[in-house]
Amino acid sequence: MNETFARRLTGLAGIATAAAFIVEVPLYFVYSGPPPDSNVLARLLIGILAPAFLIVFVTAFRELVKAANPAYEWVGTMAFATGIVYATIVLVSSGLEAGAVIAADHPIDPTITVSGTYVLYGSISRLMLALFLTALGYGISRTHLLPRWTGRSAFLLAGINLLFVPSLFFGNDPAHFYAANGWGTTALMGAIFSYWMLALGVSTHRSAARRVPVESPAPQR
Repeated sequence: MNETFARRLTGLAGIATAAAFIVEVPLYFVYSGPPPDSNVLARLLIGILAPAFLIVFVTAFRELVKAANPAYEWVGTMAFATGIVYATIVLVSSGLEAGAVIAADHPIDPTITVSGTYVLYGSISRLMLALFLTALGYGISRTHLLPRWTGRSAFLLAGINLLFVPSLFFGNDPAHFYAANGWGTTALMGAIFSYWMLALGVSTHRSAARRVPVESPAPQR
């Protein structure tokens, strides 16, 4: 995989990941009570596209780091591994919610009813994202793949995610900001990550144009 193609693929995958997350999050706030099955299943269907695109993103990013500086291939591998784990957590959580909604004979709010997702969407996701963003930021900073703001903002976002890891001690009311499944722990952090990923994807895709080699004009005789 050449570097220009890897940059374009990484950028497009990042944009697609962000787009899926951005469309999904507002659907959680359409209804004040238990939402209809159609709402839950629609947002979960959109939501499972995001980790699929994220898998493409982390795979291409690993190749980018390897091409830029083989000495930091381990960093790309760490970003790849933690990104895969995070994608798996999202897919498992979505499966648990969808299964509960399909099986129920009346509308339920899976963010409250499906207790198995409290820590998956909350503390576990926040920890895995912190590791992922740290590896991503370190890889970008050491290999100079992208502008400095991308690496620095990755470190900042990783630190914010770490602040939400202890949220599992604060109940399961999604209306509370810092609950295990609270809107700050899940929705807000998911939204911030989504828009950051969108900016990163755009920056990565645009960087491909600056990497296209320019052919020297043929010498005139």
